[in-house]
Amino acid sequence: MSEKKMTSSRKHHLKSLMLQIAANLIEEEKKEAEQEKNKFMAEIPSLDLSGDQAALMQMLKKLAQTIDKIDEERYDAEAKVKKTEKEIEDLKMKVIEVQGIKKPALKKVRMSADAMLAALLGTKHKASMDFRANLKEVKKEVKEEAADAVGDWRKNVDEQAGMDGRMKKFQG
Repeated sequence: MSEKKMTSSRKHHLKSLMLQIAANLIEEEKKEAEQEKNKFMAEIPSLDLSGDQAALMQMLKKLAQTIDKIDEERYDAEAKVKKTEKEIEDLKMKVIEVQGIKKPALKKVRMSADAMLAALLGTKHKASMDFRANLKEVKKEVKEEAADAVGDWRKNVDEQAGMDGRMKKFQG
């Protein structure tokens, strides 16, 4: 039998139910966190601010020492966590190095140069390795024309040597 696919309305309905359940769970977690906070705050004795200035200063010094001690512990814990994370990362790299990257065995393939080009370029492009056919042929006639141009140039210089030659240049 073939599997029946779920309709889009059914998927949407299930997704909305999951989102409702998740929202309820988040709301419960918020309430629990608030209750925990209130419980903890109830355990802390209220500050007795009555008394002379020296007693208050003594109390503030104790609080400052406690805060410093807690900050040091927090810093030590963070440093320990960072060190452990770095060690874990190093161990992961070592595992990768030990396993190595498995390279597949390559097969020897005998292809002609034309077949390689066809495989690389696809069937749309037609290319061949016969480079000699693509070369231009140099004709000797071209060289002879160049020699005549040099001769013609010298004649033109002689003709244009005087003022009449320069006038011909602009008129002609």
